[in-house]
Amino acid sequence: MTTPRSSALFAEARRYIPGGVNSPVRAFRGVGGEPFFVERAAGARLWDADGRELIDYVGTWGPAILGHAPRVVLDALGASAARGVSFGTPNPYEVEMARTLCEWVPAVEKVRMVNSGTEATMSCIRLARGVTGRGRIVKFTGCYHGHVDSLLVKAGSGALTHGHPDSAGVPPEFAALTTALPYNDADALRTVFAERGSEIAAVIVESVPANAGLYFPEPGFYELLWKLCADHGALVIFDEVMTGFRLARGGYQEIIGMKPDLVALGKVIGGGLPVGAFGGRREIMDQLSPDGPVYQAGTLSGNPLAMSAGLAQLRELARVDGWAKLEALGAEFEDRVRAGLKRAGRDYNFRRIGSMFCLYFTNGPVRNLDEAFASDRAAFAKFFHGCLERGVYFAPSQFEAGFISLAHTPEDLARTADIAAEVLAGM
Repeated sequence: MTTPRSSALFAEARRYIPGGVNSPVRAFRGVGGEPFFVERAAGARLWDADGRELIDYVGTWGPAILGHAPRVVLDALGASAARGVSFGTPNPYEVEMARTLCEWVPAVEKVRMVNSGTEATMSCIRLARGVTGRGRIVKFTGCYHGHVDSLLVKAGSGALTHGHPDSAGVPPEFAALTTALPYNDADALRTVFAERGSEIAAVIVESVPANAGLYFPEPGFYELLWKLCADHGALVIFDEVMTGFRLARGGYQEIIGMKPDLVALGKVIGGGLPVGAFGGRREIMDQLSPDGPVYQAGTLSGNPLAMSAGLAQLRELARVDGWAKLEALGAEFEDRVRAGLKRAGRDYNFRRIGSMFCLYFTNGPVRNLDEAFASDRAAFAKFFHGCLERGVYFAPSQFEAGFISLAHTPEDLARTADIAAEVLAGM
């Protein structure tokens, strides 16, 4: 589809920004064509620079759980900005945010604010190494934890989209301290602990892997992970940057009734502004400077704008019982998509948990990265562009989850499912 103004903006952007984008997946390399530029957003809609209206299922990659530009967040931002946009000193908003996170998230007894999910996971890794005195980190292939050197090994998200799951610029010595295992592989987990258990500082995992599409832990996998870590003195780090406050008030850990030692948070708690947080057991968090020897700092951490926006969003979610409503919307969307797949004669693998979803273009199981790679990415690209031309915006990569917000209406979901079925039937 020709988008003259977006094309002109993209050409200009490429003169000054690497690849023309400030985050790789936005470049549309996984689906072909050029990205569109957004002029404004409201509710479940985006309007691009050429005036096109789109139903949005990216939701600024997860934070827009109430929809775009919700009034409660805008009002909170206005009131906060009128008092000053940044102080570089403690402020009341960050205390209230910390109290809220400690009350809501089962594993969090103390928490520190940062500015991104990457900062949160990076800080968890440093803290785990500092507390245990060990260097080795275990992660799982396809799980993306931000662009941290020691974690950008067999990662997901944009690294998969562009065909480079590792990154240049990461010294081999850093990568050598990271062991990457297949997700859901209990035997591999047992083996690495049997061989190197005394070296392992922590195992980090996306609570629900959502950066290689969306797949789920097999029964007993997390129970084994918890036991092995406890037996060998390693920490469990849950990356709930994406799932935290989206799947439940206390994140996925609330759903499964298991407390990690440390948890990384972000996305929803910023109300659309840059934010992250990490927290965990009191005795671990107390090892952070200035009380302990593990250094971590940030000029804009606890920024009053981000804190006020995030608090407004969290309070609204609680006020309206947002998680129950999101589950109902997600279930309705799943029913409609599955019916549409049947009408289109396609036996593709649709995955959903709460308000997160993914359609894999394969009819086989998807339990790990290798099985996710069985998806027909060329077919996905055709599907993506077919939906975009008809006014529906999904993430421009097979390896990203979609997000439903409280602003999506049953009519939006019905229209989207019908458009998806129409595109699939014509492929």
